[in-house]
Amino acid sequence: MHRGALIDKMVALAAGIMVAAVSLSVVGARSAEAVAGQLPTVTLMVGGIDKQIYLPYQLAHDLGYFRKFGVHMVLSSEHAGGVGAEDAMASGQVDLAGAWYVHTIDFQMHGKKIIDIVQLSGAPGEREMCATGSGVKTPADWKDKAVGVTDIGSGTDDLTLYLAYRYHLTSQDFTRIGVGAGKTLISALKHGRIVCGMTTQPTVNAVEKLGIAYSAINLASGAGARKWLGGFWPTASVLARADWVKEHPQLTQDVVDAMVATMHWIHTHSAAQIAAHMPESFVSTPLSTRAEYIHALAQDKGQFLPDGLMPAGGPQTVLAVEKLAGKIIKPVDLSITYTNKYAIRANELLAKGRGTSH
Repeated sequence: MHRGALIDKMVALAAGIMVAAVSLSVVGARSAEAVAGQLPTVTLMVGGIDKQIYLPYQLAHDLGYFRKFGVHMVLSSEHAGGVGAEDAMASGQVDLAGAWYVHTIDFQMHGKKIIDIVQLSGAPGEREMCATGSGVKTPADWKDKAVGVTDIGSGTDDLTLYLAYRYHLTSQDFTRIGVGAGKTLISALKHGRIVCGMTTQPTVNAVEKLGIAYSAINLASGAGARKWLGGFWPTASVLARADWVKEHPQLTQDVVDAMVATMHWIHTHSAAQIAAHMPESFVSTPLSTRAEYIHALAQDKGQFLPDGLMPAGGPQTVLAVEKLAGKIIKPVDLSITYTNKYAIRANELLAKGRGTSH
């Protein structure tokens, strides 16, 4: 054999050995070490990925759970003035949306089949921040006053109407004003445009730090939702088009496996440990320091469900809120708005040891 041919053969043999070694290293290619190019890509847009109420999606990514369960997940976030996460999903711009469960009902009203494949929280994560000195203790105190919501027709608007209704006020008894979130809501409170405003962390922290308002109504835990809304009010979830789920049953299961593992992790770790795995830009902002972020999360961590399952009665409570807001224009079949099928399977897998270690 010529020397050149021999060298070529040796190179080919070495390459074959290397390929074999690599192949062995990725047996069951759903391990955390599998490279993204070997995993199916899924895109997921979140309705404000840096918001504390939406932290499980980024946490799942940064813990490596999407890779662990066989998915190359590409996360993105909706932006003010842009397409909402749920609309981007419904139109096929992304595969999945990190958004509130209520959108499944809204879409059904418009003939679109959207399904909640895993439920992450059982409470809105919102607080009603009321101006210092206002004396507001319950929604009954809103009579003849102006109350801030993100936008008229938004989820916070629906919740505000429902809270008022439970305390015997109609929409004619008080005024709702769209004040946005963050700095614009803070300005509205500071300048007396509103007596109360509904918002989430880190704005809650900022408002309390400035001393301009206090938390009068806490919807940031399951207990708070039951007290003020009459039951669990499921919010953050993973939404998908029903046809996408039907076409991608294994990918759907893989995504849910990753999210349920993340919810278990949240349930068994402290706020400080969670914050340590989040991007620095999420936990330290102009509105909130890292220490304040951790303090707020420790208070509000109860909004997150430990198992990814839809809480009993949750869909019915959401439907009641939507009815009061005048958004239900025809019969609703709640049974097709969500499924526990994938979360049940994910919990079974975790119980058998296909779990987490961080």
